[in-house]
Amino acid sequence: MTDPMNHTNQKTILVAVTDLFFYTKVRDALRQPDYQLEKARAQQDIIDKALAMSPDAIIFNMNDLTLDAFLALEQLKADPRLTGIPTLAFANHEEVETWNRAKALGVTKIVSRNEFSARTRELVKEVMNNHVITSENL
Repeated sequence: MTDPMNHTNQKTILVAVTDLFFYTKVRDALRQPDYQLEKARAQQDIIDKALAMSPDAIIFNMNDLTLDAFLALEQLKADPRLTGIPTLAFANHEEVETWNRAKALGVTKIVSRNEFSARTRELVKEVMNNHVITSENL
């Protein structure tokens, strides 16, 4: 018999990451019954699934060649129903312009690819618990 309260505590994470290596990192870090992952496979999936599911957080790979994270962040920022969803992004640490643009678009937290790989679960918890943007997140 399953605990009916289990699903009420489950956090839904929308993963806008098509790179198999990083998606596997997310899946492995968040595979516990505490999390339900929903993968965005196409650009329109990001907004459609965010509207349908009201995820607890969205993860973006700012260097993804298939999904345009910048466009998605612009769309999230423009829709009042979606502006409150915390966002965690990761990018190549050498791409300063990518980091600056993501911050300007209101990403909750952006980290290097290495930090994301090493601390995925902790970072997801952090953005969900501190989803109000502060200067520390910038």
